[in-house]
Amino acid sequence: MITVARVHLRPVTAANVDECLALSVAGEQVAHVAPNAKSLAQASVNPNFVPLAIYDRLALGYETPPVPMVGFTMYELAAGVGYIMRLMIDRKHQRQGYGRAAMIEVIRRLRLIPQVELIATSHRHDNEAAASLYASLGFVHWEIGFATEHPEEIYLVLPDA
Repeated sequence: MITVARVHLRPVTAANVDECLALSVAGEQVAHVAPNAKSLAQASVNPNFVPLAIYDRLALGYETPPVPMVGFTMYELAAGVGYIMRLMIDRKHQRQGYGRAAMIEVIRRLRLIPQVELIATSHRHDNEAAASLYASLGFVHWEIGFATEHPEEIYLVLPDA
């Protein structure tokens, strides 16, 4: 029987920020993922950025989770687009389905926001793991003008959003 990871997302707060900052990816992934400290700093000055801690679903219902934080994600709401900017799973929790489960949950949440007309994301050209994950979720190449300003990124959109 295949087990499917399930996640619970919650805000990054004073109570869990240290745990979020302690998360890290495997060495070969460092070039593909912005540090959580940078993401949290950006979110502190931009109200359109929504940073979220990723926990296993077992954290649901507990004010203080009995399980560790497994990752971090952040999206932006701007100009009708819900843009998933960040997704990282801690190296100790990778290859357990948390990345896919977190993306599915973020997409579900974005679809509930009335002003979101389009869901998008991006990844570095050489990030094959992200490319594979996003393609498996239905994301396709997005022809958007500002992509030419960021040639290191591949921009994707979810057509059925």
